[in-house]
Amino acid sequence: MRAAPSLVLAASLSTLVLVGCYTTSGGYYPRSNSTFTYISTTSTPVTITVMDVRSNEAFFRMEIPVGKQLTFHFVSGGGDEPVYRPDHMQWELFDAGTSIGSLTNRLSCPPANARRIDVAYRPSPEYSQEPPETDLRVDRPDERPEWWTEQGGPAPKKTKPSLYE
Repeated sequence: MRAAPSLVLAASLSTLVLVGCYTTSGGYYPRSNSTFTYISTTSTPVTITVMDVRSNEAFFRMEIPVGKQLTFHFVSGGGDEPVYRPDHMQWELFDAGTSIGSLTNRLSCPPANARRIDVAYRPSPEYSQEPPETDLRVDRPDERPEWWTEQGGPAPKKTKPSLYE
């Protein structure tokens, strides 16, 4: 009888671990209503457009930045209009390679038989933007303090005494 509680616990934990996991191959049981993940790289920058085939209009479009991935999932029901947008799409932009996370953005969308995912590749190579902390770097020649240059200059004054003095 001890095996039954252990089996229930193992099943519960595996369910918790697998919820919110994403992969570009569709996971263990790929199907048309599973989670979709598209990764944009330097050699294959991706633009995703989700179309309403009834009107041939895009209701979602994203040029995925290089080094990022777009993950989205369609959920039946919960849309803001019962005929034209009865379902909703949950989506998130993650760093490339993310396999676990929450889809925090939500958008009402057409039903499954009225939507199409278009994948387009932008011209390559395309490089990612430098992160904001790059501006804090001082290793470029034009940004070095005087005392780092070959000519030299006054060193900054110490604000705290060193432990080794």
